[in-house]
Amino acid sequence: MKKYLKMRVFWFFLGCLPLIAVQASADKVIYCYFGSWSCYRPKNGKFIVEDIDPSLCTHLVYTFVGLEGDNVSILDPWQDLPDSSGKDGFRRFNELRLKSPGLKTMIAMGGWNEGSTQYSEMASTLESRRKFINNVVRFITKYGFNGFDLDWEYPAQRGGVPEDRENYVALLKELRLRFDEEGLILSAAVAAAESSASKSFIIPEISKYLDFINIMAYDFHGAKDPVTGINAPLRVSRDDAPKDRKWNVEAAVKYWLQQGAPKEKLILGMPLYGRTFTLINSANNSVGAPARGPGAAGPYTREPGVLAYNEICESQARGGWKIVFDDERYVPYMSKGNQWVGYDNVKSIAGKAKLIKDLDLAGAMVWSVDFDDFRGICGEKYPLLKTVNAVLQGRTPVPDEKTTTQTPGQPESTPPSSRCEKEGLFPDPHSCGFISCIKNHSGEFIEHAMQCPPGLCFNPKNKICDWSPNEWILSD
Repeated sequence: MKKYLKMRVFWFFLGCLPLIAVQASADKVIYCYFGSWSCYRPKNGKFIVEDIDPSLCTHLVYTFVGLEGDNVSILDPWQDLPDSSGKDGFRRFNELRLKSPGLKTMIAMGGWNEGSTQYSEMASTLESRRKFINNVVRFITKYGFNGFDLDWEYPAQRGGVPEDRENYVALLKELRLRFDEEGLILSAAVAAAESSASKSFIIPEISKYLDFINIMAYDFHGAKDPVTGINAPLRVSRDDAPKDRKWNVEAAVKYWLQQGAPKEKLILGMPLYGRTFTLINSANNSVGAPARGPGAAGPYTREPGVLAYNEICESQARGGWKIVFDDERYVPYMSKGNQWVGYDNVKSIAGKAKLIKDLDLAGAMVWSVDFDDFRGICGEKYPLLKTVNAVLQGRTPVPDEKTTTQTPGQPESTPPSSRCEKEGLFPDPHSCGFISCIKNHSGEFIEHAMQCPPGLCFNPKNKICDWSPNEWILSD
């Protein structure tokens, strides 16, 4: 990287127009999970089917349905079905295919809250597996989905039995045979880290029967830990404890590939949310600082220990956060008082997407679309998901991410009442980008918020995006 440190990137107005709608990569798969319960969130966090931009995904996954015996259980009939003045969510979701030709819609079963016990019982005999598979096919056919995503968390764990590993393979094999007859897609969400995946999955065998394997490469650290930790670090850090050295994205992908998962089926999961902690000592706010449980709940997700990206960027806009980008782990974290958040932003998501390109994996998965800044309150709509698309398509991601690119140590600024008083390029007080001020034919100033590529900051002295912001900060 040293040879690039003196590089200067010039930006002209015509090359800096805000991002327009993009199409999901034709070469890579982009799985977008949708938490249907997000419709119950308050105010700007409320997310409904029509808020999904289907052009940003190749596969959309509706979550969740549950398991009851060997039957598919609809967990929220009022939201999912048309009966009794319901919201008819399944139909509305599947009709998104009309807006984006080639889009596939999936139904997911399971999730963390479902546990493992009932899945273990269902998979334990040939008869119960067959009944289950028949019920799944009837469900998919009735409601018009293209496929099924199994999210059993996890075989041989959380109430399961050791035989689950073999029974899981048998279940997938039998699903595959039936799905081939019906022309249906079969995928599964699986644990990413070796410490969990090795207990649950016979990887060479399950890989034979799945179209796609979605590794959930997040939740490596969370509020149950006694110290702060990053939700989804890209790489290991020299400061990581021995037990943590495999709890990162690169190590998880390496494990699955080494165990026999075909790269053309392996999909890397990315979190559009952060994990939060409450610090014991506010002055000690680095990675690994002592913590005493989850951070405060956000206004939309309302769950201690978790903040959606839209909650994070809006909170940053209110000011007061110390924001640090950890270059080793290639992820940001932030702290304010006794609150600490390890999360992902445009830069770190771009790094994960680049890993997909470098290893030629099948594609990306995000959990979940309703966590992104889908309203564009902080800048560009869907900045994280659009970044995934841009990198996988070989384009430079330049979404308008106004509140997550603050250089650590820089004081926060208060925007003036009018940022455009004359024509030219001026620093944006809320980001490392800049404001382009242009006078229209009526003599009024028009303001355009522009962003530099990830890692660059606007240099007001030379009017360019600069690789080394410290040089001009210190010299001014």
